[in-house]
Amino acid sequence: MVKTNPIKFLQEVRQEVSKVTWPTRKETGISTAMVFLMVLLATIFFFLVDQILASGVRLLFGLGG
Repeated sequence: MVKTNPIKFLQEVRQEVSKVTWPTRKETGISTAMVFLMVLLATIFFFLVDQILASGVRLLFGLGG
């Protein structure tokens, strides 16, 4: 097993991190807003599907009103 010099390792990490293209504050904000929007849409979709299926089960088994 090859032992890596900790200082060399940290230099390589720093070099690799400098290659990363970090998103701007605006891009981060837009991405965050889109995630919340998609979560909201998924929540509404699954709520409606659940209500439809629950109504079908109640109709099928004659439960509730």
